[in-house]
Amino acid sequence: MSESYQHRARKRFGQNFLHDAGVIHRILRAIHAKEAEHLLEIGPGQGALTEGLLNSGAQLDVIELDKDLIPILQAKFGSQPRFRLNQGDALKFDFQRLEAQPRSLRVVGNLPYNISTPLIFHLLDNASLIRDMHFMLQKEVVERLAAGPGGGDWGRLSIMVQYHCRVEHLFNVGPGAFNPPPKVDSAIVRLVPHEVLPHPAKDHKLLERVVREAFNQRRKTLRNTLKALLPASEIEAAGVDGSLRPEQLDLAAFVRLADKLAEQIAPGEPNPE
Repeated sequence: MSESYQHRARKRFGQNFLHDAGVIHRILRAIHAKEAEHLLEIGPGQGALTEGLLNSGAQLDVIELDKDLIPILQAKFGSQPRFRLNQGDALKFDFQRLEAQPRSLRVVGNLPYNISTPLIFHLLDNASLIRDMHFMLQKEVVERLAAGPGGGDWGRLSIMVQYHCRVEHLFNVGPGAFNPPPKVDSAIVRLVPHEVLPHPAKDHKLLERVVREAFNQRRKTLRNTLKALLPASEIEAAGVDGSLRPEQLDLAAFVRLADKLAEQIAPGEPNPE
């Protein structure tokens, strides 16, 4: 890169630029983009993955927040007709603007750790457009996304993401692959939205509410953490043992609790907040 386009990573944007060619190749191989596909890269930075994604022949939209990176990306890729740059905040981005066909958008990103969870939830609100997502995240976040019931990693993030998606923890990446090196290990995760939800809830917002309440005090039993929403008798009626702690329940059990709560709310009555 020429001296005129040098860019120092900014702490306020959570920037850690990927530079390890072996890791870049491995990520591109995992994504396996093809011609005529529609890709969206969130936070392309200096374009470490962007070049390989474009070389696949796919149409590529990128979203970049840092205004100082815009000329770098334009200089590198702006002449390519399949490249489109969207300057802005991915957390506020209207994905309908991309005019993607249902279940066609393939999302890629080395996500800043400070926005990864809200951004994943924002993308899940648009899951009908998305075929799959490949993200570089903090390793402990990926472990939580891919966790199963019974362990300390199982919680609100695991349940709500697995409600919408199949989760695959692909491989880990050490700090040395980045400039500057972060203080934590990273990992690549693949999220594939379900074509048919395995455990559809009657009211998705009520499921979020039940899960949030349950894990607010994760060391307490369900009959204690959920008492403001469901009496012990209704927890038992949902086929759930109220003496269990929330981390001992699987997704299907949380959906049964949310559906039981939905039955308790009269038509026209607002959901409890």
